Amino acid sequence: MKRLVIDITAEDYTVTRLDPGTPVAPELFAVPGLVSVTSTPTEVSVVAPTGHAPSGGRNETGWRLLTVRGPLEFTLTGIMASLAGSLAAAGVSLFAVSTYDTDHILVHDADLDRAVAALVEAGHEVHPPAA
Repeated sequence: MKRLVIDITAEDYTVTRLDPGTPVAPELFAVPGLVSVTSTPTEVSVVAPTGHAPSGGRNETGWRLLTVRGPLEFTLTGIMASLAGSLAAAGVSLFAVSTYDTDHILVHDADLDRAVAALVEAGHEVHPPAA
């Protein structure tokens, strides 16, 4: 696995579960930072900065976002496995989101230091939030 460069964002994130078919306010897509909406027959999941998380659902707060610098080629293999394996070995759970250009992982704020240490130990370069 090649060395990855990972950036930590300063914002706290919330993961929200909404009932299937629940509409998401279009304004959410104008929020700076990562916003991810996934709809399945059984739920709508939203990842957004905490101050912009939708109401009316089940919220999991206190997540921190780590983003792999991209773009990453679709032919690359093992990126998420490398990240997840390193974090699992350190006892850190994650919530993963992939986009066209890159991969993102969210870890609980309480686990951030352990997550960073595990990723650095695995040979990755991790950058704290820009000041």
